[in-house]
Amino acid sequence: MNSTKLRKLRQSAAIQQNHLCYYCCFPMWHDDSEVFSRDYRLPKLLTKYLQCTAEHVVARQNNGTDAASNIVAACLWCNSMRHQGRPHNAPEARAYRAEVKRLVAMGQWHPLAASGLGRSLRHSKVTR
Repeated sequence: MNSTKLRKLRQSAAIQQNHLCYYCCFPMWHDDSEVFSRDYRLPKLLTKYLQCTAEHVVARQNNGTDAASNIVAACLWCNSMRHQGRPHNAPEARAYRAEVKRLVAMGQWHPLAASGLGRSLRHSKVTR
């Protein structure tokens, strides 16, 4: 797929999702990690995990298409973890989302949740 088209699909999905990750619901950044880090008072090391990515609901490896209806915006952490160690069989997106939300609620999913910053980040009023 053309990277410009995928970028536009990612941006459109992010807008529809209020710039929140489809899976963990943490806010994401697009172009400027330093501004995001400053606005949310996050260590730069943790900010990288919140970069907005285009996530295929039906993964490309499972013959998912690059259609707008198959693209959501997900943070780099959630997108990577969905596919890590599963070269040909990513978990189904809805089931993965439910599991991620359960783990976030327990403070056990995202590096931000584990750091103690996740709770305040999810309830922050900073807008993108």
